[in-house]
Amino acid sequence: MNDYIGAHMSISGGLHLAIDRAVAAGCNTVQVFTRNSNQWRGKPVSEADAALFRSKFAASGLHDVVSHDIYLINLASPPGETRDKSLAAFRDELETCARLGINKVVMHPGSHLADSPQNGLTRVIEAFDQLFSEVPQFEGRVLIETTAGQGSNLGRTFEELGTIIHGSRFPEKFGVCFDTCHTFAAGYDTSTEEGYRDTMEQFDRLIGVERLLCFHLNDSKKGLGSRVDRHEHIGLGTLGLNPFRFILNDPRFTGVTKILETPKGDNDEMDSVNLGVLRGLVKSA
Repeated sequence: MNDYIGAHMSISGGLHLAIDRAVAAGCNTVQVFTRNSNQWRGKPVSEADAALFRSKFAASGLHDVVSHDIYLINLASPPGETRDKSLAAFRDELETCARLGINKVVMHPGSHLADSPQNGLTRVIEAFDQLFSEVPQFEGRVLIETTAGQGSNLGRTFEELGTIIHGSRFPEKFGVCFDTCHTFAAGYDTSTEEGYRDTMEQFDRLIGVERLLCFHLNDSKKGLGSRVDRHEHIGLGTLGLNPFRFILNDPRFTGVTKILETPKGDNDEMDSVNLGVLRGLVKSA
């Protein structure tokens, strides 16, 4: 298969092992955390580990590797300890990815908390303008992820993502990661052909379809507009198979990385099952 479909893989035991796990599951792309996703400070990646990761990836036949930032980061938070830690952690993420040869970092735009969404978006823009200035060696793109809009989470609408990108001094450094579960939960109905077409037209108008550089392919446990982020196996949730069929057969997205974040099962066996379901939806040329 020459597709760009893969899955998020564990780095347990060493970053390079995520590459082995991806190949064993039948992936053509892979997403990783570069550190423990629930700790502020990651173990520094040694030169030897970075070289091993690069060589493993180069020899793997995988088309692409993307990183996902840690869940603790909130660049929309007001001045204080959380913001300071978030800036330090994301700076470290960009530096680490530059050393690993990873040129796409997926991130959640954060939560505005007790403040207004506009103030939260302004703080995200300010954070990125600072970070891109401080880490010029990261020459890749930060991919802002569409969110379900739970609580005060930013990124539920394409307008909010566009505000960050077009408000930054570095618009060329941004792309978008389109999560199928999140966008559906946020109210974008991709389950019908008309709804899918309308969603992508909105995306193109507000952001630009050329910025869509990664998909997270996840079905949703909850319904359209629920604003609840709960992933389900492909075809077994409220999206059904249609959204995945539309994306996988859209010629605009043939070479765009597509990552599963569905439940893995006891021994990661569900990755190959979900990959098989997705590949079964691709119409032969």
